[in-house]
Parts: sequence; C-alpha cells; structure tokens
Amino acid sequence: MTDSQIVDLYLARCENAISETAKQYGAYCQAIAMNILHNREDADECVNDTWLAAWNTIPPERPAAFSTFIGRIARNFALNKYKSARTQKRGGNETTLLLSELEACVPSKSSVEDEVDGKLLEEAINSFLSTVKQEDMAFFVSRYWYTESVAQIARTFKVSEGKVNMSLCRTRKKLKTYLGKRGISL
Repeated sequence: MTDSQIVDLYLARCENAISETAKQYGAYCQAIAMNILHNREDADECVNDTWLAAWNTIPPERPAAFSTFIGRIARNFALNKYKSARTQKRGGNETTLLLSELEACVPSKSSVEDEVDGKLLEEAINSFLSTVKQEDMAFFVSRYWYTESVAQIARTFKVSEGKVNMSLCRTRKKLKTYLGKRGISL
C-alpha cells in the first residue's frame, strides 16, 4: 500500500489506517525509538503512541511526506520519554552525549515564542545539509536524527569511527558558522 493510500484511509477515518501504518512503518519507528531509549518496552509504547497521534492528527493535516511525518512523531515521543526518564534518574548515556554535542551549535527552544525560531532553525539546518558532502550529511543525519552511535555509523558506512567522529566534529563547526552568518543566535 502506498503512503498516499494510507493517508487516504486516515482521512476516511478507516481503522485499517493504523494496521497499514504499523505494517509499513512499524520497524522504522521501532528503530528510531530504540536508538533513543535503548529499552524495548518504552520503544513499543512510543510506537503505539505514534499510531494514536497520527490518527488524531490526520485529518485535518495531510502530510506531504508520510514516512517523515510518522518518523518525526515517533522520534518526538521517544525524546520526550527519554527526557522524562532522565529528569528522574540523572544518568548519562549515548543519547545524553549526542544531545550535548549539538548544544554548542544549535540554540535550544525555551519558550512558546521560540516555536517560530524553531521552524526557521529547521529550515536553516536543512539548507545547510544541502551544502555539505553526501557522506558528511549521511553521518550527520544518522547521528542526530536517527540517534545512531558512532560505532553503528562506522559499521553501516564501512569506515573507521575516527573518520565518523572527525566528520561530525567538522560538520558541527560548519553548522555553527552557517547559522551565525544567517543571524541565528546561539
């Protein structure tokens, strides 16, 4: 079933939309949540919450890129669950590390007023990524969108961890400069 057909099921309020979404994107959403949470039960909960959120969001929204839409929902649920757990347990791990890596070059959202700035930031980052080499972009997206470890990225792309680390470091520096030139305050 195509993404457009799945969205049409949501728009028609047909319950098969959820089962078709799970069939098509269950593993994808599970991988995103697991990379952030490292806990099967929590990841399962986030994925189930993703299906409910999609049901409640479509309609009125009709996502242009359904896979990105559904992936973003799963990612946001996983990040929220991660933050909630860390507030209670103050422990450090891979996700804490990866979020701290971006702190130096990406401003954080601290209020509702920053929502507009967040959208501008998203557009700026997407624009920036179109200016870097394909490999650097792939490393960056794997690390900061899919929250893969450096070791996972190195295995996937058959390169050394040192190469991945160096690429990520250089790309973050370039991103910081790029955002600064566009007046996005850090």
